[in-house]
Amino acid sequence: MAKTNGPRALPAALLTDPDMVSACRRRDFSTVFALVRRRAGIYPSRIAALCDMTPSRVGEITAGRRKLAHIDVIERVADGLRIPGAMLGLAQRPWEVPPRATVTEPNKQPQAALATPPAAPTAELDTILHLVDAGDVTRSTLTAIQSAIEDYWKRDNQHGGAALRPAVVGHLRYAQQLIDGTREGPLRRGLISLAAELARMAGWSYFDARQYSTARTYFTQAMHLAQNLGDRQFVANVLSCMSLQATYEGDAGEAAALAHAAQDTARATEAPELVMAMLHMREAFAHATLRAADDCHRALARSHAEFERADTTYAPQWVRYFDETKLIVDTGIARAQLGEHRQAEPLIAEGLRRENRDQQRGRAFHAFWLATTQLHNGALDRACSTASMALDLATNVDSPRILGHVREFHTRLAPHAGAPPVIAFEAEMRKAFA
Repeated sequence: MAKTNGPRALPAALLTDPDMVSACRRRDFSTVFALVRRRAGIYPSRIAALCDMTPSRVGEITAGRRKLAHIDVIERVADGLRIPGAMLGLAQRPWEVPPRATVTEPNKQPQAALATPPAAPTAELDTILHLVDAGDVTRSTLTAIQSAIEDYWKRDNQHGGAALRPAVVGHLRYAQQLIDGTREGPLRRGLISLAAELARMAGWSYFDARQYSTARTYFTQAMHLAQNLGDRQFVANVLSCMSLQATYEGDAGEAAALAHAAQDTARATEAPELVMAMLHMREAFAHATLRAADDCHRALARSHAEFERADTTYAPQWVRYFDETKLIVDTGIARAQLGEHRQAEPLIAEGLRRENRDQQRGRAFHAFWLATTQLHNGALDRACSTASMALDLATNVDSPRILGHVREFHTRLAPHAGAPPVIAFEAEMRKAFA
């Protein structure tokens, strides 16, 4: 019998209802079908169509005159009515994890890729950009580009960096065109500084999209531009981005080495305290991933000490995001990575409570970290509730990195498959990414 109109998800309230959970556990399909009809409005004829069964067979099962014993038929019922496999003692069904939540791990590229410059604009694009550039660069030109960069920062916080790639890369190419046509002097140096931030931002947006090789290419370009200006703090900033990426790629040793190189670069500069606080936190993340507890705690202590000494008035604008709220939540994340979940949970919760609600990507990350610590601390209900909040935030953000966190958290729920809070979360996850 052909299926019609496809299955729809059962209400989460039904999937977590104790009667439904008990009936599924016993494979009592008479009760299951009755509940599906009463609570979801799916009548026997529709059940038959969805499950590739005859209406008379469904009627016999509902009346209790017939049982289901064959595993292939039980699987058809699970798939047709969208009952999670764990509830019926089956393996996880293919439809339980939506395609968007399945993130392919990127292949790590050889170190030589770091030296590869980004592709040059095509001749056609060069022509277009020259036509757009009508006149000499002025101070207002720099102000306009800086304003655009600040808008990219804001949009990155609110909606993720993946969707920003075309705009940021296009703006970077435009800045390079202006540099080529501007003579040596303060305006040219200003353009190079802005191009360095655009290249870093391009790297960051590709990092957020989990396209790590391309991200490294742009980070390297940003570093070269900043080195040409002698801006050692910005070089350190780029190294810190590369350190965080190495942590995500699973190379914590490289992440620690990059964090140390960033610290050495920034240490002797003017008013480096806030920059150093951020860099010691990057180091702490790397040591936490390595489970080097003593090194992690030393890095955290140094981060807090540098933060206490910092005067944001003299700190570069790009590092001012690292405020007390960020210090608290990042300390919690480092301790969670280290396995100190009891100590991490209140820190992440407090940081999340303080965080600006416009920073949706950051809040989504931090909510998933909080849910993970709650799960480790045995609070399954609270963990799934927090993860549901994170899921709401994640659906408004274009960030494959967040989808990686969704997948990781869902994997951690496997030992609790079939528990009502998990069933409810999985139903919300399927709905969110449908």
